[in-house]
Parts: sequence; structure tokens; C-alpha cells
Amino acid sequence: MGTIKRMNHIFREDGNAIITAFDHGVNSGPMRGIEHLDQALKTVIDAGTDAVILNIGMARKYEALLGRTGLIVRADFPCTDYARGAHDSILCVAVEEAVKVGADAVLFNGGPDISGEDIELERTMIRIISTLRRECEQYGMPLLAEMVPGGFNPPQEYINIDSLKLAARVAAEAGADFLKMPYRPGYEEVVQGCEGLPIVVLGGAKTNSQEQFFANIDDAMKCGAHGVAIGRNIWGHEHPDRVIKLLKGLIHEGENLETAMAHLG
Repeated sequence: MGTIKRMNHIFREDGNAIITAFDHGVNSGPMRGIEHLDQALKTVIDAGTDAVILNIGMARKYEALLGRTGLIVRADFPCTDYARGAHDSILCVAVEEAVKVGADAVLFNGGPDISGEDIELERTMIRIISTLRRECEQYGMPLLAEMVPGGFNPPQEYINIDSLKLAARVAAEAGADFLKMPYRPGYEEVVQGCEGLPIVVLGGAKTNSQEQFFANIDDAMKCGAHGVAIGRNIWGHEHPDRVIKLLKGLIHEGENLETAMAHLG
């Protein structure tokens, strides 16, 4: 009981969601755009984001700001940016703790070991998803699996359609309720291979080409994605509210890419 109701706090009636990710501080510190998190949150919430991703401490601190906005709490923490070459994360938050701060889903980062040299990455992923799935079932809590081939912040060459298809299917087989995954051309194969689980497209690094970034999102939606989970390319933009308006056009209002891009001004 509760899983569907909580999912409806994240996804609109059209089945899609705009999720703004604010969980970067646990590994990258007070980055420009989230150094004053209360202000950043208020901006995107007022603009109409459907949900936000927060770490447990910030979810507790800024509960009053969230209002009716969906809340996804990260359950695992990666190493900081100083730990180069580390691609796994550690389970740090119990589902019961997420319940207490009013979460509508919990999130973890997992990924198959594409390199063939980091078996501990896969063992860690299996432990985390198994633990969270059991706890989520007890509380009626949706489980969001951020499935990135190669794990947290991997080399980009690890991410291709075949590795994405594998990662998505692993999460579906293990019991996730929805997925957060990178985009690559041919995304319909990823969507078709995960047995109907909704996929939201993760934003990744700050883009150098706005046109290509939003064109990728437009294509992902046409391939069957159900929205986005974006951080730096929203709150790192000069006008985060305009980015949200653009995304609303693409994801909820059926605008074509050219019309939606005009919202950036």
C-alpha cells in the first residue's frame, strides 16, 4: 500500500515528470547554483518542477519549502570528487528515515561493471538494490534505480545502447519501480527492454550545447521516456525557471523542440 500514491506525487496524470536533482553537494560540495540551496529550491519549485532529489540532511532541513512538490531521497552516497577512479557508492540511508522526511521515492546509483575489472562495483550494486527493495516493500515506497553502466561518474565510452539495455534490465529484474538513465541515440531499445518500467533521462555534466542537450531529451521522449531528472543543466543555468518552462513544453504540453526552446529567451 502506498507505492502508487507516492508515484503520483512524482508523475503527473500524463505519466511524465520533470525532476530537478539537488543531491550533488554530498560529493561535490556547494557548487555554483546550489551554494544557497534554499534559493535554488524555491526557484525551481515556483517554476513548476514536479519533484526534486535531495540528500537526507537537506530533505529534513528544507521540508517547509517543498509543499506539494514530489520528494526523492538519495539512499546511497558516492565518494567525493577527490576520490578519482571510484565508481561505487555506499548505502547510508534506511527507507524508514526517508519515510520520516516525507519522501515519495528513494534513489540509489548502480551500474554493471562494463570494464570487467571492478567486480566489487557489481557486488555493491546487488547488495544495495536487494536491501532497498525489501525495505521499500515494507513501507510502500517506490524505488528509483539510477542505472549508469560503469557506476558513478564512469568513462563516457562505457555508456552505449547495449550497456544501457543491460543496466535497465538488471534493475527491472531486481525489483526497481522506475529508472533514471543516460540517453544515447537508439533509446527506444532501452525503453523496450525494461518491461514497461518508466525511465527518466538523467542530465549528466553541464552541457556545452543547449540545442543538442534538449534535442536529446526530445528524442528520448519520442522513444518512450517518461521525463527527465536534471541537476546542473537546470540550476546551473542563468535562468533555471526558463529551463523548467522549456521542459514543461517538451514533456507535458506537447510542444515541438523549436517552440519549447523559445522559452529560454
